[in-house]
Amino acid sequence: MKPSTTPRPAGPPEAGRRWSPAPWGLLFVLAANMLIDALEVSVALVALPAIGDDLQLAPHQLHWVISGFAAGFGALLLFGGRLVAILGRRPVYLAALLVFAAASLVGALADHTALLVATRFVKGFCAALTAPTGLAIIASAFPEGPARSRALSVYSLFGASGFSVGLLLSGALTEASWRWTFAFPAPVALLLFAFALRLIPQDTPDPKAPRRYDAAGALSLTSATLLTVAGIAAGPEYGWDHPLTLGALLLAALLALLFVRIERTTPQPLLPGELLRQRTLLRSALGAGALNGSYLGLLLVSTLHLQQQAGYSPWQTGLAFLPAAAPLALTALHSGRYATRFGPARLIAAGAAAAPLGYLLYPREGTAVRYATDVLPTMLLLGAAFVLAFTAFHLQATSSVPEQLRAAAGSFYQTAVQLAAALTTVLCAVLYPAGRGPALALVTALALAGLALALRGLLPHRTTARQTPPTGPPDRPSPPTPKPTQGRP
Repeated sequence: MKPSTTPRPAGPPEAGRRWSPAPWGLLFVLAANMLIDALEVSVALVALPAIGDDLQLAPHQLHWVISGFAAGFGALLLFGGRLVAILGRRPVYLAALLVFAAASLVGALADHTALLVATRFVKGFCAALTAPTGLAIIASAFPEGPARSRALSVYSLFGASGFSVGLLLSGALTEASWRWTFAFPAPVALLLFAFALRLIPQDTPDPKAPRRYDAAGALSLTSATLLTVAGIAAGPEYGWDHPLTLGALLLAALLALLFVRIERTTPQPLLPGELLRQRTLLRSALGAGALNGSYLGLLLVSTLHLQQQAGYSPWQTGLAFLPAAAPLALTALHSGRYATRFGPARLIAAGAAAAPLGYLLYPREGTAVRYATDVLPTMLLLGAAFVLAFTAFHLQATSSVPEQLRAAAGSFYQTAVQLAAALTTVLCAVLYPAGRGPALALVTALALAGLALALRGLLPHRTTARQTPPTGPPDRPSPPTPKPTQGRP
């Protein structure tokens, strides 16, 4: 048969051979996009006070800049995976890059809160499309073995570095204008699109993949999430007994029940029922959500405290948060090895213990700040918490389920992490006007709940067959290749 002369996309590097420029270029595009997705939260955090001053937003409104992105990411992540399965990786990835660039530009020019929040939600949805798709492209473009491990290590490093990079960039750009923090991803995304157009290989959707979009499930989950956030935010403005507040929360609850019913009755649900019977997966998802949500809640409170009360500049605020973010980036290449050596459950418990201790050390009263004693200990403990626990959470979640459920388990896990961020940030924003104490009490309680879940994971497994006792340490699976997480470093 005559070989085809049609140019093909860059092929994968063969194991044991030197990589050619084309696969390196593909990996750079995917990893760079992962980085700009990961920094979307941190750039917005540091800029929050400047955005509030410019658009005249109170804390219970300002939180939308963070929770809008997290809601778009978390509520639509499962639906995004279904779109990729039906339409293919290449067209979805390219479209998401273009929409992300457009939303970045519109957000930078927005003068109305609703428009700014809408762009944040859209960018969250774009991240929900590109983050898991990038992993799938790597898995198909690089052969299993050293080549794929190396590619995933680079991808993980970029993802873990994104939060730290966002802190520094936002600190510098917000000194000029907060709008630059939302504008700069636009040209970067367009540049990545130009390279991706040439480098991302064509793919054919799996004929065995589900052919139903389950739009009803996606719409009900997304609406329930947004109405929950809106209802909580409406409390301080309209009153907790106001019909608008109560109506939003009641409708959110009804839509959540509708989502459950849809997923139980549809032939091809976004959320397979088998996942909800995986106790280790549920414990990992809830524990990671508690860690990520409490962390972002603390950073929201600390941003407002440091800039509005202690007189810190945006640049100084970004530097102040760096000890919490940088350690994970510095250890990203070795985190999977640590989990294999010590077992995910042990690392998770250690990390989950460090987080509430850090929150307890953060000052509840006063405006004067001595960074070395008031802020730095908290940030160092949070950095340790993420180094120890975050990758271990992901490994424990995905390796605890059967092979055929691991992709769905990863999406479910990330959904829990992002939705926890959306809900915790709005709750902290609502509590903050009464003082830092109530908001810090919330994040501490959430972290303690995560610690309780982590300690539960150290207990011996219970099995339905008593004659078959567990072997080996609890929750110490043979971890798969680590996958980077999103939304936090």
